[in-house]
Amino acid sequence: MKEIDQNEFEQELNAHKNLVLDFYSTECPPCEALAPKFEALDELYGNDIRFVKIFRQGNRELAEKLGVRSSPTLLFFQDGTQVGEVLRGGIRRSDIMRQLDALLPGKRVKEIRSKIKPEVIDTEAIVLGGGPAGLAAAIYLAQARVDTVVVDPMLPGGQVATTHQVSNYPGFVDPIPGYMLSHYMAEQAKVAGARMKVAVEVSGVDLEKKQVEVDGYQTIRGKTLLIATGASPRYLGVEGEQEFYGKGISYCATCDAKYYHDKEVVIIGGGNTAVEESEFISKFVKKITMVQQLPHLTANKAAQEKAMADPKIEILYSHEPRGFYREGDKMGVRVEDLDSGETKMLHTDGVFVFVGMKPNLDLVPGDLDTDDWGYLKVDSEMRTSIPGVFAAGDVVSKPIRQITTAVSDGTIASIVMARELQ
Repeated sequence: MKEIDQNEFEQELNAHKNLVLDFYSTECPPCEALAPKFEALDELYGNDIRFVKIFRQGNRELAEKLGVRSSPTLLFFQDGTQVGEVLRGGIRRSDIMRQLDALLPGKRVKEIRSKIKPEVIDTEAIVLGGGPAGLAAAIYLAQARVDTVVVDPMLPGGQVATTHQVSNYPGFVDPIPGYMLSHYMAEQAKVAGARMKVAVEVSGVDLEKKQVEVDGYQTIRGKTLLIATGASPRYLGVEGEQEFYGKGISYCATCDAKYYHDKEVVIIGGGNTAVEESEFISKFVKKITMVQQLPHLTANKAAQEKAMADPKIEILYSHEPRGFYREGDKMGVRVEDLDSGETKMLHTDGVFVFVGMKPNLDLVPGDLDTDDWGYLKVDSEMRTSIPGVFAAGDVVSKPIRQITTAVSDGTIASIVMARELQ
């Protein structure tokens, strides 16, 4: 693999029939996650495809010319022409391979794929999930000299990474951006010695054997395993929700509020997340209509007071959404008045949905004890119903889910795990 600058790009492009270019940045967690995959695939495909990388900030002219605005970004070229899909952010090995395969004849792809040999990684502790619970556990385990591997299909941080500001995490006088808090946690785990397998494709989890299969060829075997996969937004299940997901409907204020500058939006929900995120969204938009199914908000009192004092926020109590529709460049939200049964249409530029969470257990076999809502049951030491398997964070059945409670769970689990491994 060769690192180039923008002055060498045309020469490389003309000299090689197939080329893949990685625009990277320093102090970039997704870039760090991509680097070992990119290097390994260079060894596999390098005789047929040229692998080059370029520092984005130091080569802005080329980045702008090629439309690259984030790191990492992978571009694929054949016969001097850009082809295929542009890959950005938390890039999976399987997605890169799919693009590489498209550059080569089928026979050659089979020959290359036949060289991929199964790989087994033995460790003492597997942490499945890289949010606050998993990272806290990884820090404690690694500092206790327990060989630890953190596995996450996404990038470290979990929900915290997409949170605008965290103002109540101990140790930070001023609010800290969620992505930075996530970054600090992940870096601390790495410095302590934890190995990170992030932005990977988890193809199988065997709780009895304490092993996790990733990227189709690696099997990570542990002596103990922690499930810290967190929770994700709960969907409404009404007409148009899936159709317009990402096309007018969002579940992430940090990701999308900036696209609604001086526009009007509807927020569905009245709990902590909905009300707290409305404060952030209000910085961008002209008006917010909050649709709450109850005759009152359920967020904490401080958040409620801020929302009610915000002249941009109008709250529609005792209403529920019944459908989402496209109206040219705008969205229509059909809501029902739960007292009268009447329906009406709200016309808006975009919709944010914050109606609760569900445990992320799609990767985990369904033979663990759960509560009525599907969250994992654990004892006071974070043990699940399977010996040697622990759980921590938002995936666990408990009354309060906060960053601090997730960190607490991970701390307890890791100390017990370390003791068992002694």
